[in-house]
Amino acid sequence: MTEQLDQPIAETQWWQEPVVYQIYPRSFNDSNGDGIGDLPGITEKIPYLAKLGVDVIWLSPIYKSPNDDNGYDISDYRDIMDEFGTMEDFDTLLETAHGAGIKIMMDLVVNHSSDEHEWFQQAKTSRDNKYRDYYIWKDAAGFTEDGSPIPPNNWVAAFSPSVWEWEPITEQFYLHLFSIKQPDLNWENPALREEVYELMRFWLDKGVDGFRMDVINLISKDLTYPDDPAVAAGAKTDSLGMAANGPRVHEFLHEMHEQVLAHYPIITVGETPHVTTADGLLYTGFDRGELQTLFQFEHMGVDANPDAKLGKWNDTRFKLVDLKRILSKWQDDLSGKAWNALYWNNHDQPRAVSRFGNDAPEHRVRSAKMLGTVLHFMQGTPYIYQGEELGMTNVFFDDIKDYNDIEIHDSYAKLVGSGAVAHEDMLRYISASGRDNARTPVQWSAEKNAGFTADKPWLKLNPRYTEINAEEALADEDSVFYHYQELIKLRHANPVMINGTYRLLDAEDEQVYAYLREGTGSSAGQTLLLIANFTDQQIERSYVQPDGEQTLLTSNYTDDEGETLRPYEAKVYLYTQKEEN
Repeated sequence: MTEQLDQPIAETQWWQEPVVYQIYPRSFNDSNGDGIGDLPGITEKIPYLAKLGVDVIWLSPIYKSPNDDNGYDISDYRDIMDEFGTMEDFDTLLETAHGAGIKIMMDLVVNHSSDEHEWFQQAKTSRDNKYRDYYIWKDAAGFTEDGSPIPPNNWVAAFSPSVWEWEPITEQFYLHLFSIKQPDLNWENPALREEVYELMRFWLDKGVDGFRMDVINLISKDLTYPDDPAVAAGAKTDSLGMAANGPRVHEFLHEMHEQVLAHYPIITVGETPHVTTADGLLYTGFDRGELQTLFQFEHMGVDANPDAKLGKWNDTRFKLVDLKRILSKWQDDLSGKAWNALYWNNHDQPRAVSRFGNDAPEHRVRSAKMLGTVLHFMQGTPYIYQGEELGMTNVFFDDIKDYNDIEIHDSYAKLVGSGAVAHEDMLRYISASGRDNARTPVQWSAEKNAGFTADKPWLKLNPRYTEINAEEALADEDSVFYHYQELIKLRHANPVMINGTYRLLDAEDEQVYAYLREGTGSSAGQTLLLIANFTDQQIERSYVQPDGEQTLLTSNYTDDEGETLRPYEAKVYLYTQKEEN
């Protein structure tokens, strides 16, 4: 491998330029009236996405699945989920998107499969079955007095009390870091790895343009399986950190790159919980031959519960100084050496405007625009989650039965059932942090069922759809939608947004996020100054102006009051140095 670069790259690769839009198909658009979004429904909305201006669509899993975890439990990697349509529907979507200049990124879920996958159905029948080593099996650590098997270690699964499930036919435990119905695949087995590479080639040969790789840094486990000290100390959340960044993970990803990724002109991003910036350089370094970008979650933990035993479940507001420190660390440490993925929310996170902005009617639009501006002007690939461009908000359901998410119900059982959290507090935490905030159906209109479906939707609607919806946004020139459209156009027109270096200003300011992007290569001589007020107050700020002729590039207000920053005001100045004769 070559030595890592010490300076920011001057010229960019094509995969660094796009803006990506994530679609959670179940909640995007229902074309046949069964209450569940589908592939024809996505195809119907390609003109909408083209109008927004996005370059790539990331589809959350559309494969055959029993839906224990809404498609992240795959029973056939080469077929389409019945509720979503057929392979012909996918081919039509792919052709339509490509015709509109939009690429398609698939969700690659290969840390685990469904227990209904044929591999696992075969594997559990006999210790001698050829598929046995496609999964991870362990003997019991012993047996209780009543004969119950004792798990090999104390790890807690993301969606169940233990990562180990006893299989009585062969009398061994299998590992599942997530649901009981999501057994982990054994990447130590070369035959399993080749199966994964073959299914990747299947989709790439169909014409898809890349992969988002689900929890890809969990694929290599420490084969000694030591106990989790956090669980021993009383934590009730999960032990994913014990499996993250395992001893062979970079070997496996480099092999994937050599066998598959290097042979196609595609875009890749890995979901990588429990990583540092040093890990990020290993996964996505320009010289590494692994992945192009990664999703890290450090900024997603900025408002986690101070009681580590409760994990993310909390309703306390984040501190801007902490958020700036985390985001700036990733900007600085990867600069010139690797590439960031930029996001405020996704299918596993609460809505950005409720979490980081202000979803009150008088501030929702302005603060949603502010958040979009802050994100899109950083260095990295911006991701827009469906409905973010409309300013969709979190939801509060006062009945736990109205939530669908397996994580919500598992955490409620663990925390409320044990007495660690009161029922009323947990409902507030779920409203602030739960995954179903992102999964309520997209609000297309103020009509029945928000225009999402003709029938009862699979998940209860956010009642604010009558005021927040795409039809309203498209009719309002001052909407969040058109601001996001402008941000995308600016990115396409200004290379400094892509290759400019990043420099945080006033790190300890608790109210304002301000930073510079200083041009390199094709954008040399240009500097961007971003200023964003994260409060509902009018405040005063003054910044040293960079050299060059000043232009107000974008703002979420119609005028500019200079050093006066109004509630949730965000503006970006472009400074261009005049060329010497």
